[in-house]
Amino acid sequence: MPIPDMPKWLNEQGEAVSCTEKIKVMQQNMQELFQVAQDAFEDGLLMGCTEVQLRDYLHKLMNAVENPYSSEN
Repeated sequence: MPIPDMPKWLNEQGEAVSCTEKIKVMQQNMQELFQVAQDAFEDGLLMGCTEVQLRDYLHKLMNAVENPYSSEN
């Protein structure tokens, strides 16, 4: 399965991020993240873990990512 289409990246004001270099970095980061997640998912399946459990944990991992720039931290 190919990586899902990239969204139009927006800033906090809802405006499109227009810096070509920033967009390129985001695309590279998301592609790398996808590939690492795909590899871990396939490894888990080969080891006998259930698809449901693996997907659930991957969702939990993403939900646990913290924003170090938030004023709430």
